[in-house]
Amino acid sequence: MTELKNDLLLRALLRQPVERTPVWVMRQAGRYLPEYRATRAQAGDFLSLCSNPELACEVTLQPLRRFPLDAAILFSDILTVPDAMGLGLYFETGEGPRFKTPVRSAAQVRNLPDPDPETELRYVMDAVRTIRRELNGKVPLIGFTGSPWTLATYMVEGGGSKDYAHIKGMLFGEPAVLHELLEKTTRTVINYLNAQVAAGAQALMVFDTWGGSLSPANYLEFSLAYMKKIVDGVTREAEGRRVPIVLFTKNGGQWLEAIADTGCDAVGVDWTTDLSTARKLTGDRVALQGNLDPSALYASPEKIRDEVAKVLASYGKGPGHVFNLGHGIHQHVNPDHLGAMVEAVRELSPAYHD
Repeated sequence: MTELKNDLLLRALLRQPVERTPVWVMRQAGRYLPEYRATRAQAGDFLSLCSNPELACEVTLQPLRRFPLDAAILFSDILTVPDAMGLGLYFETGEGPRFKTPVRSAAQVRNLPDPDPETELRYVMDAVRTIRRELNGKVPLIGFTGSPWTLATYMVEGGGSKDYAHIKGMLFGEPAVLHELLEKTTRTVINYLNAQVAAGAQALMVFDTWGGSLSPANYLEFSLAYMKKIVDGVTREAEGRRVPIVLFTKNGGQWLEAIADTGCDAVGVDWTTDLSTARKLTGDRVALQGNLDPSALYASPEKIRDEVAKVLASYGKGPGHVFNLGHGIHQHVNPDHLGAMVEAVRELSPAYHD
């Protein structure tokens, strides 16, 4: 494989010294970029874009052409995994992702297949290989998945949800069935992530979008326990380097200590918890990723610079910080404002690294 020219992200995720704080953005390949919207129109629809390795590579690289970011993240969707398990993913206009066959019974859980990532999800692995080739060592490539709890939520609800009636009904009424579903999904996710590493992913991230909807006890039992199984089961070294893994639970500030205890390398922090608090809670055992409020990018470049300065100061001096938003970038953000954020991080962060 080509030698990595910029390994700031990988070093920061392992809490090794860096010259400046690396920066990338969740959903950095997305609808806020006019070139992304043009490529999506060329593909025809979102699923066609995801399943075309060349076009997925193109949109992955688009933000790197505009901004001096320190990582690429695979362009895909967390719901490719349940789709590969036979649930029939489709997108309803104005309503987001839906599944033709929600999983609501023990029999359905038992009958779920174990997809082969190089067969049913071959298009994702081909995208990883294509992106690595085209990056040519410029920056590392991040692979990712949804957490088992988040994937199960979509699988049982049949799409997004406001009240989680079906999945929480299963949690309280048939917990053994839900645990079986989570076990199956976890095995599939581990295989999926390991295939991404084998194809060329150099860091991994687990998005637990809906973990924050759970009570503390249920979060530990039904979400975090399965993310720990992922941490224990994924490939942690490839191409002679450590493959860092980041866990991110939206609205998960109260569980940062427990997340750090899983053995992950880094914890994503949303904007509802100060990084100074997160750093105290995790005791510098893990790197921290975050955590500018995405809405700050609607402000003027001068105000964005001020907000970047606050995030950097909140983390403070020393290694172990990856600058990011506290969640995905909004689709109506002016791309120039993201550029102002990246520029501010690059200019202001060296003072925190002696």
